[in-house]
This record gives sequence, structure tokens and C-alpha cells, in this order.
Amino acid sequence: MSPSAGVKSGGAWDAYRNAGVDIDAGERAVELMRASVAATRRPEVIGGLGGFASVMALPAGMREPVLVSSTDGVGTKTAIAMALGRYDTVGQDLVAMCADDLVCAGAEPLFFLDYIAVGRLYPERVATLVGSIADGCGMAGCSLIGGETAEHPGLMEPDEFDMAGFCVGVVERDRLLDGTAARPGDVLIGIASSGLHSNGFSLVRRIVDEVEIPLDEGYAELVGRILGPATPSEPETAGLPLGEVLLTPTRIYSKAILALRAQLDEAGAPLAGVAHITGGGLPGNLPRVLPEGLGARVHPAVWPMPSVMRLIGALSGLSDAELRSTFNGGLGMVCVLPEAGVAAAISSCAASGFNAWRVGEVVEIGAGGARYSET
Repeated sequence: MSPSAGVKSGGAWDAYRNAGVDIDAGERAVELMRASVAATRRPEVIGGLGGFASVMALPAGMREPVLVSSTDGVGTKTAIAMALGRYDTVGQDLVAMCADDLVCAGAEPLFFLDYIAVGRLYPERVATLVGSIADGCGMAGCSLIGGETAEHPGLMEPDEFDMAGFCVGVVERDRLLDGTAARPGDVLIGIASSGLHSNGFSLVRRIVDEVEIPLDEGYAELVGRILGPATPSEPETAGLPLGEVLLTPTRIYSKAILALRAQLDEAGAPLAGVAHITGGGLPGNLPRVLPEGLGARVHPAVWPMPSVMRLIGALSGLSDAELRSTFNGGLGMVCVLPEAGVAAAISSCAASGFNAWRVGEVVEIGAGGARYSET
């Protein structure tokens, strides 16, 4: 975890600072984030902060370990965070977008690295961002073992920032989920999302700007005004302004999915696939975990769509089907499994604190048939 690189001696240091890069602030940020990073340490981590690279051993006892990697960002959701001056949630989004991709391959997340670019380095702000990344790593069960903070004066405005994350996990080769195991008649179990997650925010921001809704407007009142009293907001949004609801962090499902898989193994109904519902929504992601010749048939009436998506739909003119293809439609993850595992899967999700529903099934399709359909 290093601050921006720079010359650290005499006049050269002063010249660098005069160009807009504050090395002292970078070192202060590293010190502030040290405790957060240490809290994520797994036993396989070798060494600590301060080196040029990070080192981690593979978990002991694995027969044929396969490394799985993923990288992603938070996207333009950062603009909402900047507008509100809130920096303690988007790090969880960053971890979720990477760690929850890994678990779709059956991998346990091992370690995470972050990259944060800022216009001006405010140590406390960067430490808060990294603290939220560390919180996310704790939820995912991985170690935050390194990263980079880069100051870009002249390229970014002083209050601007952007984030990217990189996650590596491990799975036994014969436990790898590769999109080939699903069979006709398998069941689709959807796990509830926490809202918009981190997709579609360019559209969200454009709509909010066009209709001139202030981010500090009360969310429940806004839902009542736009959607009517027949569409109440969720209890967890009570008393929150719109901006805070938009910033609701992406759920991290990796531990829950690994626990679900273990439960299915005990039930003799092995997990056949997992889809992380991100950009492209349900139509764009469910076919990715099915073999050729098979499609996903889903029943949207089975689960609730979050009020924030219905609000975006009402303001933009998007239909429910279009919302499910733009956002997650209320399902953060969808698991594919045999009929015999349905009860075990839903019970396991409940034990992990997530609502889950039987949302559809895997069906055979003819040549040129749709790989995603709704009833």
C-alpha cells in the first residue's frame, strides 16, 4: 500500500509538492489505513505493508489449486459519493464487484489489491476509502494485502477520485464452476440484492439531474410522490434521503455462496452454476453460466423489485423488463442447482442473512432460441 511515487529529498521534494503532489500526505494516509489493512490479514499472508510487492501463500492442504482472478471498479457511483461527501461505503462496492465474480467460478477469495486515484490527497479521506475496502474484504473473507494511491493534480479536480480493485481466489481444479454443469430441469435460486449495486449509475445520475431531484430529498416522501402510496419504500430506507439510498453498498455474497455450496454437497445436489447479476442485468448474465442449447426461464412475479428501481423506471419510462436488463432487478446472485437442492439452498441463504426465492428453471432451447425468457 504505497502513496504516489516521488523523489523524497531536498529541493526535488519541494518541487514535487509545488507541482501538486504531497508526499507527506501520502505517507500520512498510509499510516491512517494501516490498522484497517491489518484487520483483514489471513494466516497465509507473508510480510506487511511497505514493500514493493505483496506476498501470500496458498492455503495448506489443497490437492490441485487453481487461481482465479477478477478486476473491476465502482463506476460513476463515485460521483454520488463525491456529491454527498461520503467515502465510507464505496469500498464495499469495489470488493463486491470483484469477490462476487470470483465465487461464480467456485473460488474462495484470498487477497485483494486496490488502486485509488485522487485529484488531491486528503489523508483522512483516503483512509476512509481504504477502511471501507477493508470492511468489504472482511465480509468476503479475503486479505487486503496491497494497493496504490496516486495523486493526479491537473488531471483530476481536487475532490475527484476513482477506484479499481483486483481480487485473487483459489479453488480445487475439480471444483471449478465453468458454465458446463447445468442440465434441463435445474432450478434457478435468486438471492436478494441490496438495491442498485454498482451498475447503471450513468443512467441514474442523468435521470436525477434531468428531473432536478435533490439528493437530500427524503426518499420515502419521493417514492410516495412519484409511485404513490401503493408502492411503499423498504423499512431500511426509512428516514434516509435519496442520495443515501443510491449509495447503499453492493452486497457481498461470496461467503454465503460458499456455505450454500457446502450445504448442497451434503444434500447430494451439487451446485451447477452461479451468476453475478451486474451490467446487462438478468438477460445478460444468466446465459453466461449455462451450456449451449440451454436457456433460463424466469418468473419475475416471484420476487420483489426494489422501490429504487421502480422509481428510476417511473422517472425514465423504462418498463420492468428493461429495468431487469439494465440493473439487477432485485437479484444480486442467481444459483443453478438440481431440484433436490432447493430447500437446502433457500435455508442456507436464510442462515447467511439473505432472502432467496425459486425464480425459474433451466430449459432446452432450439436452434436460434432465446437463452433468456420471462413468463
